[in-house]
Amino acid sequence: MIYADQAATSFPKPPEVVEAVCEVLRRVPGSPGRSGHRGALAASRVVFEAREELAQFFSLEDESRFVFTSGATEGLNLVIQGVLRPGDVALASAVEHNSVARPLEALCRQGRIRVHYVPCNREGFLDLRALKEMVKTFSPRLICLSHVSNVLGTIQPLEEIVPLKGEALILIDAAQSVGHIDIDLSQLAIDFLAFSGHKGLFSPGGIGALYLRPGVEEILRPLKFGGTGSRSESLEQPDFLPDRFESGTPNLPGIAGLAAGARVVRQIGLKNISSHERLLAETFIELIKKNPKICIYGPKDRTKATGIISVNIEGLPPSEVARRLDREFGVMVRPGLHCAPLAHKTLDTLPQGTVRFSFNYFNRLSEVERAAQALLEIAS
Repeated sequence: MIYADQAATSFPKPPEVVEAVCEVLRRVPGSPGRSGHRGALAASRVVFEAREELAQFFSLEDESRFVFTSGATEGLNLVIQGVLRPGDVALASAVEHNSVARPLEALCRQGRIRVHYVPCNREGFLDLRALKEMVKTFSPRLICLSHVSNVLGTIQPLEEIVPLKGEALILIDAAQSVGHIDIDLSQLAIDFLAFSGHKGLFSPGGIGALYLRPGVEEILRPLKFGGTGSRSESLEQPDFLPDRFESGTPNLPGIAGLAAGARVVRQIGLKNISSHERLLAETFIELIKKNPKICIYGPKDRTKATGIISVNIEGLPPSEVARRLDREFGVMVRPGLHCAPLAHKTLDTLPQGTVRFSFNYFNRLSEVERAAQALLEIAS
């Protein structure tokens, strides 16, 4: 079996993550913040230490800036629905995932906001000149941007983009970048950054976090209201972090797994992870690029991309290629539109999409070579 669908969810999970999840399930009774007994205190400690781990991971001192969510999608929705007001304008890139595009379009169809998409080139890079002009023309309240394309692996240059936001708030979808490349939040004026744990941080599904830059919590409305274990005498939602945005019983096993995954990534080192994934991608492309029937999408310079590669074989639908890879060669990939029709519209690959190979640190070079050979055999 060769698992080349790491952009969907990472596999295998490191033993440290599995053990952290099991340890909570075996030994931590109670819910954090809901009681004063030793089990509840132990649960609260798990949550607090996980926040500390995230702060260290992103080079921050204030751990309260992280709100736990069910994943990147909830974090993105929290910001989009919690920041935008009637009459506002939002900008998004032309390669956005539906986790950004659908909530924006829902608000647009309700007549509450207007949405404009900033063009990208065929490699998936944002047109910075167009962004600058659209910020000037539309005075957006919010700019939404995928840091890394889930179709192409393209890494957007945040250090060039963020200074162009003007008075707008900027929301970064980091689902495909956290755990793959370094993001130093102490050096970037990012207002919101949403990410999931089950991809680059090797943790279970159903857990993620949203980073809030100091001050933005004052203009962000909660997506959910309910019990937080704090200020229970009041029928109003607490107004302080992180309780304001964390109603309901938290996913304690997921939080423990998220913290363990972040520690694993820090121990391996993001430079080591990035260089290994780049080697895998470059090797794969080098092996398949001479076949004229195979079309390769995305950046030619793989220092500007992660381990995600999209391809098509002339005359074969992506679904058929993926089926044969799985059944004949044991190679698991994802075909189709990858919940990102905007990206495929930019690539001119609608409606069929592409075949996406995605590799991470735990893939071996021999697996990549075998996957490439399988693709070549299907194309022959």
